[in-house]
Amino acid sequence: MGFFDRLKQGLSKTKQNFIGKVETIFSGKAVDAETLEELEETLILSDVGGRSAAEIVNLLKDKVDRGELKDSSLVRDFLKKEMTRMLGTSHPLVVFGEKPFVILTVGVNGAGKTTTIGKLAARFRDQGHSVLLAAGDTFRAAAIEQLEIWSDRAGAQVVKHQSGSDPSAVVFDAVEAARARAVDVVIIDTAGRLHTKSSLMEELKKINRVCGKAMPGAPHEVLLVVDATNGQNALKQAEIFNEAIGLTGIALTKLDGTAKGGIVFAIKKELNIPVKLIGVGEGVDDLQDFVPEEFVRALFE
Repeated sequence: MGFFDRLKQGLSKTKQNFIGKVETIFSGKAVDAETLEELEETLILSDVGGRSAAEIVNLLKDKVDRGELKDSSLVRDFLKKEMTRMLGTSHPLVVFGEKPFVILTVGVNGAGKTTTIGKLAARFRDQGHSVLLAAGDTFRAAAIEQLEIWSDRAGAQVVKHQSGSDPSAVVFDAVEAARARAVDVVIIDTAGRLHTKSSLMEELKKINRVCGKAMPGAPHEVLLVVDATNGQNALKQAEIFNEAIGLTGIALTKLDGTAKGGIVFAIKKELNIPVKLIGVGEGVDDLQDFVPEEFVRALFE
C-alpha cells in the first residue's frame, strides 16, 4: 500500500466523523442559517477549531448570499478548496546550512517522540546523511535504552550520559562530538514530563541556549511531536511549548485510528506553526512530509 492509501486509511475515522456528517447535513437541503450552524458545529467537533470553523462558515455564507453557490451539492467542493487554502503550502523538513544540522525535538511523554526521532534518523540515513542522536531525556529510565535501540536500527551514532544526569551537558557533548566527527545531522531527544511544566520548560530553555553555545545558530529546527488523538489538547501543548522555546514545526503522530485529524487546521489557524511531518502507522516509512493538498484529498476521497 502506497503512502497516500495509508493516509486515506489513517484518516478514515476523521472522514467518517466530518465528511460523512457534512453530506448528511446538506442532503436534499438548502444552504441556510440552520444548515450552516450544523456545519459549524460539525467542524468544531472534528477538532478543526472555533476560528477555522467560523472562517469557513462565513466564507460559505458570503458565497450563498452573492448567489455564487446555489446548490448544496457544491458545498463539498467548496470545503475541499477552502480547507486546502487554509493549510497553505508544504514545509518539508530538509537539512540546510553548516553541518551539523541540529533538530531539537520536544513533546509530552507518550506522544511518540523517541519513535519519531528513530524514524527521522532512518530517513536521513536513507538520504545519505550521517546522524547522531543525543539522549537528552535523562529523566525517564527507559528513554536512553529506547533511543539506543533506534540508533542501532537506523545506523546512527548516539551520545548519552547516565540516567539522571544534566540533559544540557548531554546536548553540549553531542553537538561537540558531531562537529568533531563531521556528522551531518544531530537529533536531540528531551524529557516530556508536562506535569512539572515550569521546571520542564526551564530545562528546555537551557538546552536551547546550550545548543547555541555548542554551535552558533543551533538548534536549526525545534520540532514538537504531538499525538493527533489528543485533539484540542494537542493544540494546548503546541501553545505551551511555542511560548517557551519557539517552535519551527510540528510532527503529528498517530493519525491512523483517530477521529481528530482536523487538529491540523486548528494548529495552522491558531498558531500558524507548520505541520511538517505526519505519522500514519508503526513502520519506518510511515513518517512522511505533510503535503496539505494530499491531506485534504485523502480526507475527501
